[in-house]
Amino acid sequence: MITTSTEKNIKEPRITLVGAGPGDADLITLKGVKALQTADVVLYDALVNEELLDFAPAHATRVYVGKRSGDHSYSQSAVNKLMIDYAINYGHVVRLKGGDPFVFGRGFEELDYAASYSIPAQVIPGISSSIGVPGMQQIPVTHRGLSESFWVVTGTTASGKVSDDVYQAARTNATVVVLMGIHKLQEITAIFKAEGKNKLPVAVIQSGTTRDEKVAIGIVDTIVEVVEEKKITSPALIIFGEVVSLHPAFQPIKEFYDIVAEG
Repeated sequence: MITTSTEKNIKEPRITLVGAGPGDADLITLKGVKALQTADVVLYDALVNEELLDFAPAHATRVYVGKRSGDHSYSQSAVNKLMIDYAINYGHVVRLKGGDPFVFGRGFEELDYAASYSIPAQVIPGISSSIGVPGMQQIPVTHRGLSESFWVVTGTTASGKVSDDVYQAARTNATVVVLMGIHKLQEITAIFKAEGKNKLPVAVIQSGTTRDEKVAIGIVDTIVEVVEEKKITSPALIIFGEVVSLHPAFQPIKEFYDIVAEG
């Protein structure tokens, strides 16, 4: 059988969802790097460190499909269609997503869409910002004697309201990590105040693990003012819980309130 050059160039469509990690390019997995090295197309999100694109071959097409707060240039349906079109026409599409594809990354929707076209797809997990960012700040999400579990919740639902899960989480003794909630910080802290947790330690971390990282440490009663003072904005996550007291910057806060209590 004679194979023409055109037939040689035809590639089987396939898709790989890759978690890029929380921001620092070095925090992607080795398997994620290997996937990028075989990509024909990379579709990447806004929170992905663009240094990772250097792992893709020179011939690979790089397409920005990011969505930031207040800027939704690409709808999820548009991204889904692009992913399929590029797979059919180019071959291996790496869908590079910030954090982990399955932690508020809508990864399963993309996996399901690929399946509807019978295109093989696999998932390569990434380090979620919900644990990676606190960890890099030496804040464990669980710690013996302080927290036996942790919640990861979205601060803002698709309708723009504070998630009902925040109300549920605020009633527990668990560590509560809130993603996409910085613009609702005042409302969210009010929920914790309503549960009598005014003195609960809180950390807010912007652009965690990157050069632009900013950190605000306080308690429920003060964190809004601390965040405003440090000019912290999106993208940021919020950590409520006694585990935040383990951060070195919390010690002076603790000492201050101990003195006030004694007085």
